[in-house]
Amino acid sequence: AASKVEVSMPAVVDVESGDTARIECNFYIPGNGSYTYINWSYIDRNNRVRLCHITGSGIPEESTECKGRLSVGEDKALSISRVTVQDARTFVCQVGAGSHSVGENRTELRVYKVPEAPEIEANSGGISVQSSDIPQIAQCVSRNSFPPTNITWHKNGEQLQPEEKTVKILATLTRESSGLYTVSSTLFAHVTREDRNSLYHCTVHYWLLGQRRAVESQQVNVTVFYPAQHVKLHVMPSSALVKEGDDVKLVCEADGNPAPVFSFYKRELEDSWQDLSSLADTNSGVLNLHGVNKSSSGLYKCQTLDLDDMRQLEKDVELVVNYIEGVHVKMEPSSPLQEGDSVRLSCDAHSPVALDYQWRDEKGRKVAEGNQLFLSNLTFETSNNFSCKVIAPSVPGLEQSKQVAVAVQGKPRIVAISSPLYVQQDEVVNLTCKAIAFPRPSVHWNVNGTAHEYIENQHIASNLTVRVNHDLLRAGAMCRVSNALGVSEKHIQLLDQKTPESKGVIIVAIIVCILVVAVLGSVIYFLHKKGKIPCGRAGKQDITKPDARKDKIVVEVKSDKLSEEAGLLQGANGEKRPAADQ
Repeated sequence: AASKVEVSMPAVVDVESGDTARIECNFYIPGNGSYTYINWSYIDRNNRVRLCHITGSGIPEESTECKGRLSVGEDKALSISRVTVQDARTFVCQVGAGSHSVGENRTELRVYKVPEAPEIEANSGGISVQSSDIPQIAQCVSRNSFPPTNITWHKNGEQLQPEEKTVKILATLTRESSGLYTVSSTLFAHVTREDRNSLYHCTVHYWLLGQRRAVESQQVNVTVFYPAQHVKLHVMPSSALVKEGDDVKLVCEADGNPAPVFSFYKRELEDSWQDLSSLADTNSGVLNLHGVNKSSSGLYKCQTLDLDDMRQLEKDVELVVNYIEGVHVKMEPSSPLQEGDSVRLSCDAHSPVALDYQWRDEKGRKVAEGNQLFLSNLTFETSNNFSCKVIAPSVPGLEQSKQVAVAVQGKPRIVAISSPLYVQQDEVVNLTCKAIAFPRPSVHWNVNGTAHEYIENQHIASNLTVRVNHDLLRAGAMCRVSNALGVSEKHIQLLDQKTPESKGVIIVAIIVCILVVAVLGSVIYFLHKKGKIPCGRAGKQDITKPDARKDKIVVEVKSDKLSEEAGLLQGANGEKRPAADQ
């Protein structure tokens, strides 16, 4: 045995489809002898098919099978490029060494093809929890793998195992013309209400280069049909906030799938029920009530019918429509009011909820809170339209208002006239008279002209356009305002206004006088500074004293301005002197 050729080869070589496979052939010839030939072949149905023959010269005799993808290296290893799944065979290396006989060994070539991403498709028709048969949940397909893959199923992350009458898994294997495999797996299982949110996926397991690998599909959810167990009925908006005039929705909800058929009813007298289904959307379970009022309040009922098992469920709700009615304002005293009187206004209303009261004037300004308003010392100006605003704080937007007129009666009171009025002869002027009173008064003038009346802030005003004449200047005009309760009169005085020419003469005269006084004051001041005019105690001197210097000054004054100096001295001493004394 020791004299035979020994050939060693790996038992298994793994290669991925499309790569190059290399199968080594190592041999030992006793006595360091040489081989005479090497044959590479593969096993096909217990028959050998030769691939390559190599002689002792080292030159291979290439047969048809040893071309293209096959090659033998210097180390006598066989290389197969672009491996396909058909190359998954057992290869034999045979070495001949003359007298040392023949030795051989074999290697199994394993080819792997990674499958495509798994495809999962859920049951699109929906599944009933009341189904007697085990329904199909989903199907998973793994394509183009080698060797065939294995598929497992998972629900919410946990692997499912076949269980009698509960879970069933069917798989099919198909070999394609390419030699690759397609594996299909179908999951069947019963479902419950809780499975409406369950997620299913499949996992494809395969081998690659001697290692086990896995790839997961997407997660899918199936539609689950189940009857309703509970029903809810609620008011939108909240029943506590509904007020007259609102649009209200009664929404009925059931926890079944698909939704059952909804019916709506309202309880009438003697415990009878009015069918309102014609006003509702029976598929979505919504009853619309537009512009509700007090009579819309009451007990409403929603009834569901499951068409699968004909089971009925119902739920009722009380609708309360909040309202304010009977707003009434009472005035005390109710008799006609005079200026200086006082009045109390009281407001009352009815509502199922608590109310607040506000008082506002005709401009909308809030003047008081509470259901009473007290007005004292009334005047014509106090006359106004007051409104009582009734508010329900607990129901936003629920409010009502009632107006009341507080009318103060009395004879007219003239509040303004254009007097005195400066006018000129033949001038066209406007005479104004403004008064206030209730009932509304009329205005009359005692002179002829064009009158125009208008209302301004409860006042009546009259403008009279007239031409000024002598009689109007002398007597003036009289405004007479009257109503059913009395008369008021006031006189308008007209004063003659000087012409612009007269005004000009007076102004010129005044200016001339001012200039003369200014010049005279300047001369006196100058003389006083020169000492020519004695002033005060220090100014009293004896002008008869022999002083040449002073005599000279006196002579000069008399010769130049005798009359003027005499006047000045007279004014300075306060008395008239004889000329000789001067």
